[in-house]
Amino acid sequence: MRALVLSISFALFCPALACAATAPAASAAKSAATTAVAAEPATVAPAVVVKPQVKFTTTMGDIIIELESERAPKSVANFLMYVKGGQYNDTVFHRVIPTFMIQGGGYTKNLSYKSTLDPIENEASNGLSNLRGTVAMARQDDPNSATTQFFINVVDNKFLNFNLGGSPGYAVFARVISGMDVVDKIRAVKTDSLTPGFADKPLEPVIIQSAVVFDPNAEVKPVEVAAPAAAAKK
Repeated sequence: MRALVLSISFALFCPALACAATAPAASAAKSAATTAVAAEPATVAPAVVVKPQVKFTTTMGDIIIELESERAPKSVANFLMYVKGGQYNDTVFHRVIPTFMIQGGGYTKNLSYKSTLDPIENEASNGLSNLRGTVAMARQDDPNSATTQFFINVVDNKFLNFNLGGSPGYAVFARVISGMDVVDKIRAVKTDSLTPGFADKPLEPVIIQSAVVFDPNAEVKPVEVAAPAAAAKK
């Protein structure tokens, strides 16, 4: 009993030594916790998918579209092939319907048809919807007849979407990310249907002067040069 009292008294009067006696256990627990944290796998950030862009320079302003390579790989590959080959340079938007869409990519400003390569498979079942600002492949009645012509939806046109067991749809492959105001200017131009084979043709040609693959990071921004300081008067 006397030994127990001495032991308690020693701990009360020597708290530092009492804590020191429990230090090894605390240190071991801390080490185990540190090891457990270190053993957790590092979180890897998901890869950022960079979507290609194409810039149209038109007589009414610039339009930049972003291509859906993952959702419409065949349509995008086909479109980029024609862009890089200069197919769309000096073509026109030959069909403009203000409550529907603007269509181009197939005719010169003289309405001469531009020859194309083989048509591609319809990718309208890719889940992309024909909403305002999206870009889709134009085609004939055959679902797999698209070549170079495309259209930009100026309103939501969901009736053009793929419908299983119904309409084969029109394949959306891109969307306008800059220049929708230009698209709206084009949709507002006056048209007529007096030229045989060309309904809703603009009275004044809306020309695609060029179409190029666009790199926003390569844009050269103007640098403001400071004016030279005025010479001090003597």
